[in-house]
Amino acid sequence: MRTNWLGGVIYRLFWILLPCLIAGLIFGQIAWALVVGLSAYLVWNLRQMLRFHQWLTTQPNEPPPETSGVWGNIFDSIHHLQRRNNRMRTRLQLVIDRIQASTAALSDAVVMIDSKGKLEWWNHAAERMLGLRAPDDSGQYVTNLIRDPRFVDFFETGNYRDPLDIPSPIDVSTWLQYTVTHYGEGERLMVVRDVTRLHNLEQMRKDFVANVSHELRTPLTVVVGYLETMQDSEEPINPRWKRPLHQMQQQASRMQSLLNDLLMLARLETGDEVTEETAVDIDLMLIGIRRDAQALSGERNHQITLDAASKTRLRGSEMELRSAFSNLVFNAVKYTPDNGEIHIRWWQDDKGAHLSVADNGTGIAAQHIHRLTERFYRVDSSRSTHTGGTGLGLAIVKHVLLRHQGKLDIVSAPDKGSTFICHFPAARLV
Repeated sequence: MRTNWLGGVIYRLFWILLPCLIAGLIFGQIAWALVVGLSAYLVWNLRQMLRFHQWLTTQPNEPPPETSGVWGNIFDSIHHLQRRNNRMRTRLQLVIDRIQASTAALSDAVVMIDSKGKLEWWNHAAERMLGLRAPDDSGQYVTNLIRDPRFVDFFETGNYRDPLDIPSPIDVSTWLQYTVTHYGEGERLMVVRDVTRLHNLEQMRKDFVANVSHELRTPLTVVVGYLETMQDSEEPINPRWKRPLHQMQQQASRMQSLLNDLLMLARLETGDEVTEETAVDIDLMLIGIRRDAQALSGERNHQITLDAASKTRLRGSEMELRSAFSNLVFNAVKYTPDNGEIHIRWWQDDKGAHLSVADNGTGIAAQHIHRLTERFYRVDSSRSTHTGGTGLGLAIVKHVLLRHQGKLDIVSAPDKGSTFICHFPAARLV
């Protein structure tokens, strides 16, 4: 293509200069004749440039002006590029229109946010659920329009692994779930879903568990009291009733333990943050828990060791932390074979404070680990019944850690033991 253009230029220049050269030879002014010829060629090129500029600025969508030579090739090439670009833009616009139309039809709110946290685009559901108004809110910071402190902290922290459930900014009786995803160069896509029905069902479940636990506590206390009175009575008991009374007391105690765990879990679920916080000496607490665990082990002869090198105190609820740590240690005692080893460690580093409870028990298969913190979930229900487990211990641990901005990691494999690690942020250290 370049060779054809160069040949065309040389060909046109030759036929312009040849008559000028002949005229110059006739009149004896060769130099002036060539100057006139080159000037004419320059004027023709300037005219073509002017036509090219006028076409691009005033009539870009019209066919190019008719011309010949290299300028004709340029006009045709630019025109072909324009047509191809227009076709591509048309196809892209159709795709964008279809995406926007399909997104606008969603019942969930979809909001596009730029790298600075400003609103770029949203669908009709976002206007209905979040109260956004077009075009007034375009370019506004999303945290200026959704001012709930929990959302502001969630959005600015940048940790979007778990969704956020909070009331709607325009209707407190409506609960919304916010999910944010990173894309592009720092942009974020926010999807908001109405979870009012699920929230109400969850609240009903919590209220039911709490109410039933409270209602059962009183009659169960009466039953346990009479059983203890009958067993401690000075009057001789018919040998036929000794075994039934003993089993009844065992099951009543187990039910009391279950109710206590349910009440504790219901209380933990009523709020996301600890209301009354103190500086807790974790090392001293762990000494007491280890002593209780050794007593629980009894004749099973577990080797329970404690490494609490850090004397740093943790800001939080002493009762809740004791309940969580006790559950982890007592679980290790229950599910570790006789003469097994249990190691408790409390330490601090740049990321915060950590507590680990490791044992050399039977371990847990990978398919169960992600469900261990669910209420009443048991890897082996028969074994849990034998050891007196309620299936609520790890659920309590999870909720206590959430209320203290912590998290639980579980490392385990069959026949290789288990390690439960609690992580607390540095902000919780005193």
